[in-house]
Amino acid sequence: QVQLVESGGGLVQAGGSLRLSCAAYGRTFSSYAMGWFRQAPGKEREFVGAISRNGGSTYYTDSVKGRFTISRDNAKNTAYLQMNSLKPEDSAVYYCAAQVRYGLGYGETSGYDYWGQGTQVTVSS
Repeated sequence: QVQLVESGGGLVQAGGSLRLSCAAYGRTFSSYAMGWFRQAPGKEREFVGAISRNGGSTYYTDSVKGRFTISRDNAKNTAYLQMNSLKPEDSAVYYCAAQVRYGLGYGETSGYDYWGQGTQVTVSS
């Protein structure tokens, strides 16, 4: 079992920055890849980005490339989502997720085995 706890959400003005954290408890942190998703009201949960088990590879959806950065500290059992140049359309509940199984893509919710509770990010114009 893996428990994920997000923190760091809040209200920020357009152009500002936030850093989300996702603390993991349970299985060895380096044994699973980590993904970040977001869900705005009335919309489906969408992929934001992911990081491989050793942190050597990262993947992003096009709309956040160059603005968001995913990292992980396996010694601290924590993944991060650094969000810069935030836009009102980035407003959503952000979720971190753990992918325990191997051989799956990163972009679909079905590829993840454990989810955090979500943290609200609101970007004002």
